[in-house]
Amino acid sequence: MSQAPTIAFIGSYVPRRCGIATFTSDLRQSVAQAIGDQEKAIVVAVNDVAEGYSYGKEVRFEIREGVQRDYRLAAEYLNIRQVSAVCLQHEYGLFGGPAGSQILALLHRLRRPLVTTLHTVIAEPSNEQKAVLQDIADASSRLVVLSQCAGELLQKVYGFDASKVVAIPHGIPSIPFVDSNYYKDLLGAQGRTVLLTFGLLSPGKGIEHVIKAMPAIVARRPDVVYAIVGATHPKVRRQFGEQYRNMLLGMVDDLGLGDHVIFRDRFIELDELVEYLCAADMYITPYLGAGQVVSGALAYAMGAGKAVVSTPYSYASEMLAKGRGTLVGFGDSEALSSAVIELLDDENKRNAMRKAAYVYTRRMLWPEVARSYLEVFDEVREEWTTDAAPRRRAAAQVTHRSTELPEVDLRHMFTMTDDTGIFQHCLYDVPNREHGYCTDDNARALIAALGHWSQTGEQECLGKAKIYISFLAHALDGHRRRFRNFFNYDRTWVHSMGSEDSHGRALWALGSAVAARQGESTLGLTTHLFTTALPTVEDFASPRAWAFTLLGIDSYLSRFGGDSEVRRMRCLLGERLLKSFAANSHHDWPWCEDSLTYCNARLPHALIATGRAADNSQMLKVGLHSLRWLVELQTTDLDTFSFVGTKGWGRRQGRVAQFDQQPVEAGATAEACIAAYRACGDNWWIAQALKAYGWFLGRNDLRLPLVDFGTGGCRDGLHEDRVNENQGAESTLVWLITLLLMHQLQAEQNLQQAPRKNVQAVAQLED
Repeated sequence: MSQAPTIAFIGSYVPRRCGIATFTSDLRQSVAQAIGDQEKAIVVAVNDVAEGYSYGKEVRFEIREGVQRDYRLAAEYLNIRQVSAVCLQHEYGLFGGPAGSQILALLHRLRRPLVTTLHTVIAEPSNEQKAVLQDIADASSRLVVLSQCAGELLQKVYGFDASKVVAIPHGIPSIPFVDSNYYKDLLGAQGRTVLLTFGLLSPGKGIEHVIKAMPAIVARRPDVVYAIVGATHPKVRRQFGEQYRNMLLGMVDDLGLGDHVIFRDRFIELDELVEYLCAADMYITPYLGAGQVVSGALAYAMGAGKAVVSTPYSYASEMLAKGRGTLVGFGDSEALSSAVIELLDDENKRNAMRKAAYVYTRRMLWPEVARSYLEVFDEVREEWTTDAAPRRRAAAQVTHRSTELPEVDLRHMFTMTDDTGIFQHCLYDVPNREHGYCTDDNARALIAALGHWSQTGEQECLGKAKIYISFLAHALDGHRRRFRNFFNYDRTWVHSMGSEDSHGRALWALGSAVAARQGESTLGLTTHLFTTALPTVEDFASPRAWAFTLLGIDSYLSRFGGDSEVRRMRCLLGERLLKSFAANSHHDWPWCEDSLTYCNARLPHALIATGRAADNSQMLKVGLHSLRWLVELQTTDLDTFSFVGTKGWGRRQGRVAQFDQQPVEAGATAEACIAAYRACGDNWWIAQALKAYGWFLGRNDLRLPLVDFGTGGCRDGLHEDRVNENQGAESTLVWLITLLLMHQLQAEQNLQQAPRKNVQAVAQLED
């Protein structure tokens, strides 16, 4: 080889604490040593926290997992660097977007040979998971699996070409085959028999079933101690705290096992982990799911020559065959205790098992694994050089773009939020306390905060969301079951009851909160508020209140689809809204009222969402027809939006006011058009959503932008000769929600979801 190749590894990376970060680090280090040059193995690290990590100099580029722009820039960086090959470490939960689809923004632009290591291959994938993996496979020259069972799944479930799949085992460090007694002082377990489970702690590990088995084991072998080594998984801890660990601790106390179970609650570095493995007499992996196709912990334990008892998940069944370990049923504590006791009583069998495992794993030492990867990298580089097809595929995936979606910037929303809620108005970009707060804006703020959290995982958004939920909880009069709306800065309510529309908007936000995957306590509160306030809407007369409520119901039922009372309300309100269209529509005025006022697109939006969810074709048809009419009515000859203005609105058989145009109309139109696209698959609707989005950026009657990228806010409206320079809550929040929807839509487009009737319109998402 005339010149050493430069290999770029993409994945999580140490000091981030997760199994893939450790794997990426070990693989990179081993490849660098095999090449003989540390500078030739570089890393693109994926961060799960906004502040990132203190990386070594081998990390040359960082990606924030929820920021799609970072993926695109990473592809540009790798293309410019002309790296010899890229090695992606794939796990769905590692990347942002539906089923981790944001990684596709990088892969669709990458013009270098790609080798993807699949750390998860799901036997029964969702449509999104299958689509993401198909796209990854299309972009990859090789797919590396860490077990034979994973390779078989790729062929049977996904239909992938076997010639593209390479099996390279999970790497392990070189650990001596030693007498465990020399290391037991590390655990304070001198003279005792040590059972070990290590790794990041999370539900699904099945450790509770080992603890249940311990009384029977201890009764037979009173010297046994079970060591559970490892910190709680960071993502689990952020969402659920130490709930799982505390449950395990409670079980230990209840069963009187305090002298027989040891917890080491910290992340264990490799050197210390090796010592723990050397101290163990037996290793246990009691995982609860059959589909796991790799386990670094099991590989390490076998590489240390440990006798292993495991549940029969895919990887364990493969690795522990031919006497290399013992398998017991999932969740079967009795069988587990019997298997452990049998091995402890039969030293010859245990030692034979240890030797078989140790010999089998010599092929898995990191230097051997690195050589296998380098052979694959050489193969794909040769193919890339001699065969133009991979380069053509990569080039075909790159779409022209002059600009990209900006990042979602919550600075102004946070500036306007105090510990009570979000202020209504601003003096320019400074919060105006004189007008206090309102339920309408705190509802919008809740939708924006949770939308951003779902895309990025930023924890600060959850803290703000709780402030907005708290405001809505305080706004709800429990006796009347009505939301109050306007709240003074001195913490007094302006009126004892808010408008029907503000009530509906609060329900919309609460339904969205129920659908979001937050903690159980928050879910309990938002569900209670939603179900308490919902019945009141039955007596409402406002079509917009019905529409807002229907959108909230749509979100709520996506989480609790079997709630019969909420389903009844969806049917009732949907039929009312449909009848109002039938009663007021004319062939040249297909609308439910005699005028066009505010949030107009929300009315057909509600029909579309409800018709789609309830499989009501008439509702869907009316919603799509009226929305198309509304869109065309407000489209100029220059193919931009000119929304119905507040100075006169729009009247049947009368003129439509051009000014003042409000951001809320652009936001409502964009969201309704996206709902229409999802309902019928016609990308004409994407073009209209992009047009509404563009209104914020200056594609409007005055060619003036309303978004202020210096503050993160949005100006309050478009007058006849200027923009309103105040950056209030409503305008800022509808801009943020619209931008979040654009990012979500772009992530969905990365999945290559059919049908696609207008490819050019899809590409415009990046223009």
